[in-house]
Amino acid sequence: MDVIPGKLFVVPTPVGNLDDITFRALKTLQQVDLILAEDTRTSSVLLKHFDIHKEMMSHHKFNEHQTTLKVVEKIRNGANLALISDAGTPAISDPGFMLVRECAKQGIEVVTLPGPTAFVPAVVTSALPNDRFCFEGFLPQKKGRNTRMKELVEEKRTMIFYESPYRVRKTLELFALTFGENRQAATCREISKIHEQCVRGTLKELLSYYEDVEPKGEFVIVVAGANDKSDENKEINKPKNKYKNLDSQKD
Repeated sequence: MDVIPGKLFVVPTPVGNLDDITFRALKTLQQVDLILAEDTRTSSVLLKHFDIHKEMMSHHKFNEHQTTLKVVEKIRNGANLALISDAGTPAISDPGFMLVRECAKQGIEVVTLPGPTAFVPAVVTSALPNDRFCFEGFLPQKKGRNTRMKELVEEKRTMIFYESPYRVRKTLELFALTFGENRQAATCREISKIHEQCVRGTLKELLSYYEDVEPKGEFVIVVAGANDKSDENKEINKPKNKYKNLDSQKD
């Protein structure tokens, strides 16, 4: 008798506030046979909070080349598996693409649930044009960084980047040098967490702000595209008090 293959469920998890998880995500995690986690220690906190007791297996960028085929074989043998990352939607600047691609290649059904991801609330909150945008994720740390920036000089769409707090200042300096210090931008950090904050202004103003304030938390940097008309509407995109948008709570 032929074995009916299982499915791979790609399950987004909260980027901050645990209440952001969906009912469907919880139901899926409760019903699958195995959960693939980027970091089982981090994911165990989430599962414990929602009283979910399932076997977990590590699946991250350092081992996915070795584990992908083994995981696919489990699914082909009838197991239903859920893939989660530490936060947000798997495969979006997180492990997952390689496994999804292999499943697709072998005819295994992939079910991706809608749910939390950091860049969507960031681009909306930035007040920069969001009818068309490009998601760049993390810039290369060394090799390829300058090449990537040269490719983006004439980008007309709003650009979205992920960045760690340790490189925010250097990245803003690079953006100012590449796009010009008067380009409109916004830094959004700790999305959906207690100290969530959005700072809007020109790249020059953002650099000035972070000279006095130490960057903390995970950042999404949103930068206006070339020839963006938002400069003609600064009263909309930038309040009279250039830091009016700062959250009243400080770290």
